[in-house]
Amino acid sequence: MNNLLNPNREHPEVYVTHGADAYANTIAVLKKFDLSPVLGKKVLLKPNVGRMAKIGTGTNTNPEVVAAAIDVFRDAGAIVAIGESPISGVKTMESFKLAGITAIAEERGCRLIDLDRQKPVITDIPGGRAIQSLKICADIFDFDFVVSIPVMKIHMHTDVTLSIKNMKGCLWRRSKVDLHMLPQLEGTSFKSLDIAIGDMAVVLRPDFSIIDGSICMEGLGPGAGTPKELNVVLAGGDGFATDAVACRLMGLDAHNVPHLLTGSENGCGVIDLEQIKVFPENWMDFSSEFAAAPKNLTFEFDNVEVFDKNSCSACQSTLLLFLQKYGNLLPDYIPEGERLKVAIGKGHESLPEGTLCIGQCTVQHKEFGVFVPGCPPVGSQIFNALKESSYLSPRGNSPEVGSTQW
Repeated sequence: MNNLLNPNREHPEVYVTHGADAYANTIAVLKKFDLSPVLGKKVLLKPNVGRMAKIGTGTNTNPEVVAAAIDVFRDAGAIVAIGESPISGVKTMESFKLAGITAIAEERGCRLIDLDRQKPVITDIPGGRAIQSLKICADIFDFDFVVSIPVMKIHMHTDVTLSIKNMKGCLWRRSKVDLHMLPQLEGTSFKSLDIAIGDMAVVLRPDFSIIDGSICMEGLGPGAGTPKELNVVLAGGDGFATDAVACRLMGLDAHNVPHLLTGSENGCGVIDLEQIKVFPENWMDFSSEFAAAPKNLTFEFDNVEVFDKNSCSACQSTLLLFLQKYGNLLPDYIPEGERLKVAIGKGHESLPEGTLCIGQCTVQHKEFGVFVPGCPPVGSQIFNALKESSYLSPRGNSPEVGSTQW
């Protein structure tokens, strides 16, 4: 694939800016590139706005970064729109509004697109190992250039989520979840999800990447981690190279991030920092090590046993937030001397009787425990189901909990 925004494929350029003003940082970094190829072309900006989250939490892309991208690409003569296909259970336009994207788009008269509105385009993947085809949102094919604008985050399943992983938000509706449900491939220790993202990049990768490192997320990303202020923005025409630089700023090596290593081995981009021209020379001065995701969701909750098989990050985040919010109340709803058994994910052949089954993927076990529907449900739903369950009887007087949603 010939990418006019990445003229030197062997030695791609990545620029990094640092400062308190995310809009100014983005303007400055984009001015380093020759964007003349977008003159008269249609450019889709693909931020990470896949979850319902407020500005400043590190969950979604900073709207000021998106605003600057609109302005610079328009100044270069492009016809610009913004598109997203969020995680299951999230409505695109509601997510745009809460994330502050609607406001900056309306100020500029920039079109917002719900990428799930049309039927998908089934696209074959030549040589795909984990997947052989994808359901790609049809609108993607109406644009000449796609610009990935993720927020810099740790990810519990894929180590990081940056510009390559962000393109998973161009997959149609629930087909994104399918990549989490793949069987383990023989002959590799890599998760099938990581290999699938590497396969995806063969047919779906950005033409240009802008990584929002203003307010990032460490720990239990992509949705339940801790905000981390880094105040950087970086950009490049090779998404893999840009991600590799971002990884180094986070204290990681892209060669240890399976989906980036797999995609680079598929010929989709460069992750070797020795091949990448990074500017300015002191770019490493802006680095800060990110806390990794915990390996065990129950590390703070001794009375909880989690059964997790082929779950997606949405359910894992929901479970952790539920435990954090309601964990001190759980002992009153667990039979004395027992642990609360909780299941998420689609891969369970059987579960112990009385298991709290969270989300649609566990529906086949609903007759043997406490089933909470949703994709995913919210914490108040889970707690109310627990209180009303015939399997688990309260042992004490627990205070009433409202129906506040996260």
